Amino acid sequence: MALTGRDKTRLNRRWAAGLIAVGTAAVLGLATGGTVTQASPAKPKPTHTQIQLLALNDFHGNLEAPGGSSGNINGIPAGGAAYLATHLKQLREAAEAKGQESVTVAAGDLIGASPLLSAAFHDEPTIEAMNLMGLEAASVGNHEFDEGWHELLRMQTGGCLPDGDGQNNQNSCPDKKRPFKGADFDYLSANVFFENTQRTLLAPYTIKKFDDGRKVAFIGMTLENTPNIVTKSGVEGLTFKDEIETANKLVPVLKKKGVKSIVVLLHEGGFPADPKAYNSCPGISGPIVDINAGLDPEIDAIISGHTHQGYNCSLPDKAGQPRLITSASSFGRLVTEVRLSINNATNDVDRVNTLANNVIVTRDVPQDRKTTELIGKYQTLVAPIANKVIGHISGTSVSRTPDESLESPLGNLIADAQLADPTVVTGGKTPVAAFMNPGGIRADLASNAGEVTFGQAFTVQPFNNFLVSMDMTGAQIKALLEQQFSGVNGPEAGKYKVLQVAGITYTWNPAAAAGSKIVAGSVKIGGQPLADGTSYRIVTNNFLSDGGDGFPAFTTATNKFFGGLDIDAFAKYLTAHDPYTPGPTDRISTGS
Repeated sequence: MALTGRDKTRLNRRWAAGLIAVGTAAVLGLATGGTVTQASPAKPKPTHTQIQLLALNDFHGNLEAPGGSSGNINGIPAGGAAYLATHLKQLREAAEAKGQESVTVAAGDLIGASPLLSAAFHDEPTIEAMNLMGLEAASVGNHEFDEGWHELLRMQTGGCLPDGDGQNNQNSCPDKKRPFKGADFDYLSANVFFENTQRTLLAPYTIKKFDDGRKVAFIGMTLENTPNIVTKSGVEGLTFKDEIETANKLVPVLKKKGVKSIVVLLHEGGFPADPKAYNSCPGISGPIVDINAGLDPEIDAIISGHTHQGYNCSLPDKAGQPRLITSASSFGRLVTEVRLSINNATNDVDRVNTLANNVIVTRDVPQDRKTTELIGKYQTLVAPIANKVIGHISGTSVSRTPDESLESPLGNLIADAQLADPTVVTGGKTPVAAFMNPGGIRADLASNAGEVTFGQAFTVQPFNNFLVSMDMTGAQIKALLEQQFSGVNGPEAGKYKVLQVAGITYTWNPAAAAGSKIVAGSVKIGGQPLADGTSYRIVTNNFLSDGGDGFPAFTTATNKFFGGLDIDAFAKYLTAHDPYTPGPTDRISTGS
């Protein structure tokens, strides 16, 4: 039986699964442990046990094969849950043919920021798809908190939401004959604790016990920075602790349970210098490097995510020994296949002979029947919502690609929609400026020959954030604008996070130091110079209102009032301005 960090037992599922050869070098004892001749009285005992580990990360509810740049790996069409299920099945079958057992895991963000097909049903379809694929354990990512920690627990345990049977374009448990039963796999989060009890929100780890008695522990680790990038109410009452410190404290706990093979499922990652080199890690940088350097040498491998990169290599641990570090890109386009080679004498991972291969989830295989049926069911259920035409645009799309000032046509459209939304008007006070975080704009606004559907609009803004109006002084707005280039959003250009705006114009100086990039006297609201002591009514989403994305200035605002959903404001604006023609990007400029 598999043990969890809370000592619960779960049915040990053995999957028919397989490992494709990932190297040509002969490894001691891979299959039989030696060569048997006719003169040998008996086979020598194998020196190693091979276990197949299949891993994915950052699936984000992409049940249908994603399109555009999100739907390929180096030009090869990739992704789609029905194809992913088939690849997993084929890999397991190949391993079983070699007498190897298999386990399938994930490194977070299976749900959240999902396409409408999954999001319209609170991501229940994605959990059901992962159940069908045989997922056994997954770390909790930051996007698992998009609808709050109570909803995350429902993803684990099941049950239905009283959401009005489709109210606000969402519908929990649309098939009343088959209620949502929750995840068959273990969601793991070792570093997320309740503030009042210091108990973990979910199990910190699970121990997989294989048929031959071998044990492998999987520690689930959530992004420590989660509270800064999700809605505050969604993580209220929780504490997120350091990944390195948390994992290292669990090592002696696991060793007391007789576990010597330890894998961390980490929702944090890195950036290879060549993003196309998905089966190596050239010049890798980012948090994964420091985390690897700090983790206990007893931890044998790190399955990572969050950065949506594909990489596969070994980095030295604190003891100078090689440690496997992998990530499988995003949206189900890659599967990481690891051959854990366990020394039978020590029951520990033989790292030199542990190999990995990132396999492209190509679309040249048959689609898995059960997964295809699941997708078809929800396609039928979501059609009335997704196919409703809400407006038209001139051209084929509105782009989220920013100009030199980091302003985009789509960013302007969304900010205009928020500024025009009547639900945020209160006490006769109408907002005069709007701010939208660029990370919340998930795709270009596509169309069907100019015709825009709700589904296409939702793809742009999939978070169901509420709009919030509030009062900010001119001085607070100036501080806000500087935070686009400082704190967690600077000082390097690659970290800049320029808010998309409406009702406000300004100039920023790329050559100026962090904290003084906004050109003095350039900020205007309604065409008038910004005054430090004047109070202005502004509007943004609840994520930014809580200080998300490194903008604590929003938390200093007063008289906050919650309006409707951002996607509703966006849809209504497109309907009211039908057809919509993108204007120039002239609200933000660069200069001195």
